[in-house]
Amino acid sequence: MNDLLWDDVKDLFDPHVMGALPDLRVPDTSPRDWQALLDLVRESGWGHRYSEGSTVLPLPRARDVLTRPSDGECPELRVRPVVGVVAIFRFLDAGEIDFDVDLRELQGQERLNILCDFMAAIGRRLGRPVLMDPEGDRGRPVPGFDVRADRVIRLAAPEGRAFSENRTR
Repeated sequence: MNDLLWDDVKDLFDPHVMGALPDLRVPDTSPRDWQALLDLVRESGWGHRYSEGSTVLPLPRARDVLTRPSDGECPELRVRPVVGVVAIFRFLDAGEIDFDVDLRELQGQERLNILCDFMAAIGRRLGRPVLMDPEGDRGRPVPGFDVRADRVIRLAAPEGRAFSENRTR
C-alpha cells in the first residue's frame, strides 16, 4: 500500500508553490543519529558521494565530520535512492539532520513512492519523524514520516499564493 496517493498530495510537490528544493529535516538528533543515518546509507545500497568542497572522500564516521573546524569546507553527502533522484545532506548541526530534494525529480506516483520509502527508511532507523517544509519556510511541515503511524502522511497544506509571495520577499 502506498503511503500517499499522488492525486491527494500533488499540490505539496508543486515547485512553484513549495519551492523547487523543500527542506527536509529530522529534528532533535545527536551524533549517534547521524551515525545511524550514515550506516543506513552504507547498508542500503543507495548510491552516494561524500565531499568536502570539491574533494570527494570516503564516507566518514559522524563524529569526525561533526567535529570538523567550522572554517573548513562544508561537508555534503549526496544520496541517490534510485537513478534520477538525489537527496543532499549537509552536516551543519548535530542537533538536526537536514537535507534537500528536488521536486522536479519527484513528479507522479512512482517518484512519490520513492520519496516516501526513503523518508520512511530514515524515520524507522532513527525512530524519529522526517518532515518536509516548503523551501525557506521551516517549521511548517506539509508531509512527513509519522513514527506512530509508521508511514508518511499529509500534515498540512501549503498556503499557495500567500506562501509564494512570502518566499519572494
